[in-house]
Amino acid sequence: MSASGGRFADSEEFNVLIARVIAEPALLSAHVDAAVHALESQGAKVLGADPLPGLDSVLQIMADQGDAVAFRGVIDRHFSPSDLLIADHLPQVPGVFVSDMDSTMIGQECIDELADFAGIKDQIAEITERAMQGELDFAEALAERVRLLGGLGEDAIQQCLDERIRDMPGAVTLVATLKARGCETVLVTGGFHQFADPVAERLGFERVVGNRLAVAHGKLTGGLVGDIVDSAVKERVLRGAVEARGGATSLATGDGANDIPMLVAASYGVAYHAKPKARAAANGSIDRGDLTDVLRLLGIAESEWA
Repeated sequence: MSASGGRFADSEEFNVLIARVIAEPALLSAHVDAAVHALESQGAKVLGADPLPGLDSVLQIMADQGDAVAFRGVIDRHFSPSDLLIADHLPQVPGVFVSDMDSTMIGQECIDELADFAGIKDQIAEITERAMQGELDFAEALAERVRLLGGLGEDAIQQCLDERIRDMPGAVTLVATLKARGCETVLVTGGFHQFADPVAERLGFERVVGNRLAVAHGKLTGGLVGDIVDSAVKERVLRGAVEARGGATSLATGDGANDIPMLVAASYGVAYHAKPKARAAANGSIDRGDLTDVLRLLGIAESEWA
């Protein structure tokens, strides 16, 4: 894990690791001593385990000669469910924020909800779930699901937006607070511009990268316009934004297997109520709270939120 990459899936040792943890207060106070003992029994020297100044709900543990994977395991064993960020430096406000959309910034998978209007939600949702678990090739799974939507009226998209698509709790506050501190915000999705553009406008994202459903004569054709936005594109968008800002610290949020390269590439890759593979690859996770806990983990108190 470093300022240019958030992965700690490989077992690497760093001089100092900093973990910030949010859990039930009673759980934190009851288990902190045991967690410190467990870390030290693995060879780490714990330098401190105290509430973050100004954020009493966040426990900050600093350890020398710790192993990030072992650190994560100790926290999971003693504080689950929790929200977590592990870094090899004091976390700071990022200059770039890139996020997935479906099941991260909004509470739904748009293609599954749209499929309901075609009467095939269960069929498409099964493919979606397997793709997000990393069991299917994303591009092939996307193409198959889009094909099944062929013939659906274009007006179903707006109806789906109006009736089904809802912001994830804390999304507006997260985006607004980061933007107020000069952070560039990008929504990048393997979903569709027809959904992502209005969602981005509502949430305050400055740029959108996504796929586009092909439409002809008022109906979906069953195809896409242009190249597919997949995991490689998501990573490329993040790296490009970081480079454009002179190597800025970056934050990425996502929930599925196709978010893994982006989460790994970010300084702070936060897996949001995520699939197991995505959670394992990231150096941060939200398993308990909403998106405002990302701000708390970054050290931004509620009084400073936009």
